[in-house]
Amino acid sequence: MTNPAQRLAQLGELATLIREIAQAEILPRYLKSGGSHKADGSLFTDADLASQYQLEHSLPHLLAGPVLGEEMTGEAQARLWGAGKSGLWCIDPIDGTTNFANGIPFFAVAVAWLVDHQAILGVIYNPITDECFSAGLGVGAFLNGVRLPLRRGTVKLRDAVAGIDFKRISAHLGDELVTRPPYYSQRNFGSSALEWCYVAAGRLDVYLHGGQRLWDYAAGQLVLAEAGGKAASLDGGTLLAGPSVKRGIIAAGNETLFNQWRAWLTAHS
Repeated sequence: MTNPAQRLAQLGELATLIREIAQAEILPRYLKSGGSHKADGSLFTDADLASQYQLEHSLPHLLAGPVLGEEMTGEAQARLWGAGKSGLWCIDPIDGTTNFANGIPFFAVAVAWLVDHQAILGVIYNPITDECFSAGLGVGAFLNGVRLPLRRGTVKLRDAVAGIDFKRISAHLGDELVTRPPYYSQRNFGSSALEWCYVAAGRLDVYLHGGQRLWDYAAGQLVLAEAGGKAASLDGGTLLAGPSVKRGIIAAGNETLFNQWRAWLTAHS
């Protein structure tokens, strides 16, 4: 068991490592990498592969455990998830690959350390803005060392700025949100990991995503929770699930707002 001081030290070491890898492997390839499509239609680049390679080889030196990444086969992901209860790294080498490949400066490296399938450490780093969001279970959430949230968001849903991924929710719910939005305004940035952090920071107030995989949210949900926010799966199931499961996500910067958001979604789904 680690004490709070040890966990904060581990978090600092992890943030430093991810910064170094992103600046060495991702930034030099920005605006230069072409994209290819995987069998499922999703995009990847040589920067994804370079980042994943370095993370796979470096992270176990920080904390010994296998590394589960997005750029692996489903069989390998399932095997690592089953074998990694005593300690498992979960990584997304570039979250927001489409943004990266198109020159949109909104993407990040996302890394979480899980024990018993619970996130203990989480770091999400945007190398373009040099913003490093981090959290340790029980020790808080931070942006470049400053404790989150940066601002206190609203407690009224009608005043909220929402992060919504429309393409992964039902047509009916999408129609309801477009024609009768319960919030003030809506955004979609194209990087799930960073959107979690924006809720944690107070830049977004509520969040909805219809289908995230483990590497999309493992680090971000810890950052949000440690910043005082609240999240749940859209169907009411367990939030952290294995790599083969896609989770619909609802979240808010505080519990009062979360309860209003969940009630509205339940009534309009």
